[in-house]
Amino acid sequence: MTGTPARVLVVAASKHGATAEIARAIADRLNQSSPGLTAMALPVSQDPDPSSFTAVVLGSAVYMGRWLDPARTYAAAHVAALRSRPLWLFSSGPIGEPPFPPDEPHDAAPVVQLTAAREHHVFPGRLDKALLGFAERAMVTAMRAPLGDFRDWDAVRSWADSIAAALVEAPAIEPAEPIHADHR
Repeated sequence: MTGTPARVLVVAASKHGATAEIARAIADRLNQSSPGLTAMALPVSQDPDPSSFTAVVLGSAVYMGRWLDPARTYAAAHVAALRSRPLWLFSSGPIGEPPFPPDEPHDAAPVVQLTAAREHHVFPGRLDKALLGFAERAMVTAMRAPLGDFRDWDAVRSWADSIAAALVEAPAIEPAEPIHADHR
């Protein structure tokens, strides 16, 4: 990568904070990985414009085998910008030892295809009963879902390192300049 430092947007949809923490860990690792990279983690709810960034990492918590609606909506709303720059996707959700369910989220492949993402990675998640609402607690109890923090921080850092390596080795991609209307 030459010229302007790469700016990486790490944007995630998180229901109870675990996926947002993974996004922040990815951004932190990217910031530490190379002087030619700067990264920031933002929630999908802020609807950050990906065209202002050189590359994007988009993640979502997974519930009932699906990405959260705000993450799918963000991908669809920004598809042109996401397709025109390096993009990686991640999901957070399987729990237990070994993580269950072992399958990819049902909508991961369509989101990869829609956005032309380079890769989709699934990280184990966290299930903390204290953060759940009444209906969620009842479902967790009925399903006998394992409680705990199953996130693999070494795997998160390793994946962020692979993204950094890909960006450092690639030619620089300049983000689009924001369009400013002339108001007279």
